[in-house]
Amino acid sequence: MGAGGLPAPIGTAPDHPLNQHEGTISVVDERLREISPFSQALRRPELGAAAGTVLVVLFFLIFAGDSGLFSPRGVVNFLEVSAQLGILAVAVALLMIGGEFDLSLGSMVAFAGVIIAILSTQYGWPIWLCILTAFGAAIVVGFFNGWLVVRTALPSFIVTLATLFVLRGVALGMTRLITGRTQIPGIKELAAGDWLAPIFGGQFGGDFLLWLAGIGLIPLRPDGLPEVQGIPVSILWWLALSALATWVLLRTRFGNWIFAVGGDANAARNVGVPVARVKIRLFIMTACAATLFAAIQVLTVGSADTSRGLQKEFEAIIAVVIGGTLLTGGYGSAVGAMFGALIFGLVQMGIFYTGIDTDWFKAFMGVMLLVAVLFNNYIRHKASEARR
Repeated sequence: MGAGGLPAPIGTAPDHPLNQHEGTISVVDERLREISPFSQALRRPELGAAAGTVLVVLFFLIFAGDSGLFSPRGVVNFLEVSAQLGILAVAVALLMIGGEFDLSLGSMVAFAGVIIAILSTQYGWPIWLCILTAFGAAIVVGFFNGWLVVRTALPSFIVTLATLFVLRGVALGMTRLITGRTQIPGIKELAAGDWLAPIFGGQFGGDFLLWLAGIGLIPLRPDGLPEVQGIPVSILWWLALSALATWVLLRTRFGNWIFAVGGDANAARNVGVPVARVKIRLFIMTACAATLFAAIQVLTVGSADTSRGLQKEFEAIIAVVIGGTLLTGGYGSAVGAMFGALIFGLVQMGIFYTGIDTDWFKAFMGVMLLVAVLFNNYIRHKASEARR
């Protein structure tokens, strides 16, 4: 008899685990190898970005520690910059894991912003209806991009490059035709009292910051108010979307489908994964993330501009690649994209606080992208060695 009074399986050896533990059933598959926590950590795509974040923080602590970058105001500033890019990067990470690109992202930001601004200032629509209309347009654009990619089998790079020019041109032409300008001001006044506007353009945590100031953790201004009186809602959106995307990728069937589609679309199709549906949904999510970014910008600044979102598609891709996502698809994480956006915001505001000429920012980001790709390649090589 085996453990717990159960009959031992036919062919089990006397030292089989079933015969060694009385009262419990313990089956050990000798084909499974125990993996050390270090090896598991090496396999995580966000490892490089997390290490890079630590290095960047240490760099600015040494060279800009007394510049105000890590004061409460400085922290909120670089977190806000990171959040605005991070909202885009999370959606782009999912799309790139699924093996596709969306170069129309930046133009979608301008297009959605112009829709909100024109409908509210020129036609008197309420802000909430303008925002919902912009999201409706994003769903149409994302569906069109995804449908065209899966229908024609053309590279998404080419399809969305065309959409980039179409959306930018329509935004510019429509705005000039209706308003005679390229900028549309006066939205902040119209948003006052709107029930949906605070979700996109407000601040939160004022009472908590006031309490922190009361116990001396936040400096007070001469008028007695805290140095920071609110946290931009974009930071909350960024954290919430990163958590949601991580849950989708790691805990849902749709997340498994994204990895499968990006790893090998034909193999995924052969095992029943709806490849076309997955890709179209990812394009829609990317366009909606751009619209969310646009709504936050328009309601925070109080105006729209046809030049908004320029090169955001490339900045989002940089953040995602720094976060460990492969350009070839099938590998990556939303947490890594969050770290990539954080590095981007830290570097951008760090250069500003240290007084370095901001003209060098793009060059610095290019070098960081190259270093990130080389470092990720090294990590993947070490992870492959650890599996052997």
